[in-house]
Amino acid sequence: MMPAHETYDVIVIGAGAGGMTAAAVAAAEGLRVLVIEKTAFVGGTTAWSGGMIWIPANAKMEAGLSDSITDAVRYLSSTVPEPANAGLRAAFLARGPEAIGYLEANTAVRLQPVKDYPDYYPERLGATRGGRVLEPVAFDGVWLGKSLARLRPPLPECPRFGGMMVNRLDISHLGRIGTSLRSTLRAVQLFSSYACQRLRSPHGTILHPGNALAAQLYATLLARRVEILFSADVEDLSMRDERVAGVVIRHGARDRLIAARRGVVLATGGFSYDVSLRKRFFPAGAGFISAACASGTGDGIRLAIAAGAALNTDATSAAYWVPVSLFRRTDGSRGVFPHMVTDRAKPGVIAVNAAGRRFVNEALSYHEFVLAMFRDGNGEPDLPFYLICDRDFLWSYGLGRIKPFTRRVRRYVASGELIRAPDVAQLAAKMGIKPSTLSATIAAYNADAKEGRDPEFGRGSTTYQRHLGDATLRPNPCVAPIVRAPFFALRIYPADLGTAIGMTVDAQARVLRKDGTPIAGLYACGNDMASIMNGNCPGPGITLGPALTFGYIAGRHLAEGSVAASGATKASA
Repeated sequence: MMPAHETYDVIVIGAGAGGMTAAAVAAAEGLRVLVIEKTAFVGGTTAWSGGMIWIPANAKMEAGLSDSITDAVRYLSSTVPEPANAGLRAAFLARGPEAIGYLEANTAVRLQPVKDYPDYYPERLGATRGGRVLEPVAFDGVWLGKSLARLRPPLPECPRFGGMMVNRLDISHLGRIGTSLRSTLRAVQLFSSYACQRLRSPHGTILHPGNALAAQLYATLLARRVEILFSADVEDLSMRDERVAGVVIRHGARDRLIAARRGVVLATGGFSYDVSLRKRFFPAGAGFISAACASGTGDGIRLAIAAGAALNTDATSAAYWVPVSLFRRTDGSRGVFPHMVTDRAKPGVIAVNAAGRRFVNEALSYHEFVLAMFRDGNGEPDLPFYLICDRDFLWSYGLGRIKPFTRRVRRYVASGELIRAPDVAQLAAKMGIKPSTLSATIAAYNADAKEGRDPEFGRGSTTYQRHLGDATLRPNPCVAPIVRAPFFALRIYPADLGTAIGMTVDAQARVLRKDGTPIAGLYACGNDMASIMNGNCPGPGITLGPALTFGYIAGRHLAEGSVAASGATKASA
């Protein structure tokens, strides 16, 4: 074995939310920590996400909001019915609130409750209408100084007006400019603040959603003097006496052995971009499109398996799914826009399959929506699906990356991203669909939509669905007819948001062998760890919630490791 070039207490592989949480906690407990990141940025998929964190019975729930572990157990028993990982779900429910309290007391992480955001199945026993979800408060990137350049930028399509980020509530205000005095005044305030930010930065510095969470964690690592090695690949885990004692990395043109006295945490982001693992575990209809960060190539899984770890494949779904639309950016790169909450549930749009028929309640969660795509496609890849709307809808709500109040859509049409036609029959012809079928589909939908009803799929029938609709529309915030020409169609594809299959771990986040024994010195969190929800998606933030919780658990367990174990590892290194 090559001699160790340097020794740390803890090595974390991956700088997403889970990895940075583990590093921040270990550092806060006084350990010397190294983070190894294969890209040039921190943040991973978290930096692109909505930043929502699902933590039942958290202490930040405000007056009028209530929850309990008992209610959360009841809810999960129906939405995650499989017995697999029941012990990990219990650990998550027990220690999630503890993790949030610790992070707010010892790091730069600052969260607030989302008062009005229902669980995805609000009719189930134990569901809540809000408060279970936390979101990061705004963070001014100026505090990162020059290190702001190391924070993964949000998707170019998400910031508005050339780089201004807005939070969840302000998106609604921007959509009501000119129709609401309160919203118009709020928009003026946002634009003024953004103008001031641009005086000191080439883009907006007030960070929101997942970008803010990533920045808060990164700020903590900088303050705690955690070392971060960028653009480095971990080639292997260093083993000594069946214990993980460090890592072998490729940095530049040479290999280096870096020793870890306490242990190594795998947090590399899952395998969304590993072709072989996708073929092995994903349904055929999934194709090869991902909305996750491209650095998730299964590195952590391969390292763990080589060390004798067990891969947990007990998942009802191999990934978390979202419908996306594709396009080309001006620089030639392919853009992937996730249709999560901005358009599908709004009134005046429907989803149709290759035959031109509706196949799903468009206001279901993004995960359920794609599962319906898989069922309708019967496992065949590359079948076309579309969102269809009229002129009024496109103007009021936008569609995909096309924002509301966009006056000129010619460039989207010219590129082939958006299909436009003066009537439904011509729209169908351009889509390659039988005109009579699409016309009949829209006519049947419109007949009931005029009265705000959707007897075929029950759109707008739950609290969650109505929450995503247009609250100003009565009687159904999710249903309106499609009548005003021109008409538009946008092709959508099934894509993953992140993988659910990962390493088997115990309640201390230790990676386990096939016989159930822990591999000494090896931990996993985030998407390298098998989903505690088994690929079910009961609410917003059910990947970030466990990522932060088990990152916290790993960091605390590493810090609480015995002096004897630490000394043995140090000697062997």
